Amino acid sequence: MSQSSGPGAPGRTPTGAEAFRSRSGAVSENSAEAEPAVHDPSTASVGDLVGFITKDLSTLMRQELDLARAEVKQEAIKSGKAAGMFGAAGFAGYMVLLFASIALWWGLANVMDQGWAALIVTGVWAVIGAVAYSAGRRQARQIHPTPERTVETVKEIPDALKGQAGNSA
Repeated sequence: MSQSSGPGAPGRTPTGAEAFRSRSGAVSENSAEAEPAVHDPSTASVGDLVGFITKDLSTLMRQELDLARAEVKQEAIKSGKAAGMFGAAGFAGYMVLLFASIALWWGLANVMDQGWAALIVTGVWAVIGAVAYSAGRRQARQIHPTPERTVETVKEIPDALKGQAGNSA
């Protein structure tokens, strides 16, 4: 295992629970070197402990909120693209339906009655509209409005608060 893949690796953003545990001194074997002595629960006053917990929870919640914002923004971009596709399909369908329908209707009217020609043209464009709708619907199904990474890291918070995260039975 390389050193650059661990929780303290440079350039790696820790999950919410990892960040809480590392700031509270519950995880790192180098915590005696990296953390000041005041983080030792046996020597800290109750006021200091409450202050540390408040600061850590505030930082953790801020980080989780930032992660949720980033994930929701990505999904909003996907939603915008799908909406644009629906709009483009609708406008293109309208223009094609208008001009090509008139041309096809008149062309078929040379071979058959105008009423039957209009009905055939209507059926053709109904099929084209259904295909465009299906493509837009397929794109819309790829949208995931739930910020999944945030949900996963928030689920780790109770275990981190109990000091049980990472311990398996």
